[in-house]
Amino acid sequence: MAIPHALLALLATGPRSVSRLRAEFEARTAAAWPLHLGRVCAALGRLERDGLVVREGVDRAGRATYALTEAGRVELGSWYTRPVEGAEERGAEPPGEPAPDELTAKLVLAVGAPGVDVREIVDAQRRHVSEALQDRVRQRAEVLARLPEHAGEVARLLVLEQSICRAEAESRWLDHCAARLERLARPADSGGVHTVDHPPRGAPRR
Repeated sequence: MAIPHALLALLATGPRSVSRLRAEFEARTAAAWPLHLGRVCAALGRLERDGLVVREGVDRAGRATYALTEAGRVELGSWYTRPVEGAEERGAEPPGEPAPDELTAKLVLAVGAPGVDVREIVDAQRRHVSEALQDRVRQRAEVLARLPEHAGEVARLLVLEQSICRAEAESRWLDHCAARLERLARPADSGGVHTVDHPPRGAPRR
């Protein structure tokens, strides 16, 4: 679930109030996932219960502020380094509002985060997706080999093929992210910064 860890990421640079956390989350994610204050409060309540954040004081407006505990920093570091499971393996988000995609939120929040290399996160996720994809393809081959005798396996085949399509799409997006980050990391004196959308003249488009 993206929201609790996203709040830990925002708190990594200092204490914040509920309203400031919501505003910064929406700003960092280009308002793709608007958050209700109640949802932020609920997530902070769970984090506080688990010892990952603590109420530190109040801001100038008299609003309670929250800060990371040492356990919270450890959990945040672990979140950045462990791959995100496929969408079909994660639990459903509560209905009624857009659900933040954990991988996208992680990459967005990792950009510019102290001590975090977003390219390492992308590479780790690419390896994870590649392994999962190979496993799904192997399972599909096994099902296809049994289909003449076990027609009931069709349902499993359809589910596997949906999972394969999702993994392939995520793999392509991660390749795009890696290329984008590589280009943005190039020094300005190496011929200018080129994006995936506008490669240097003569270079093939992705």
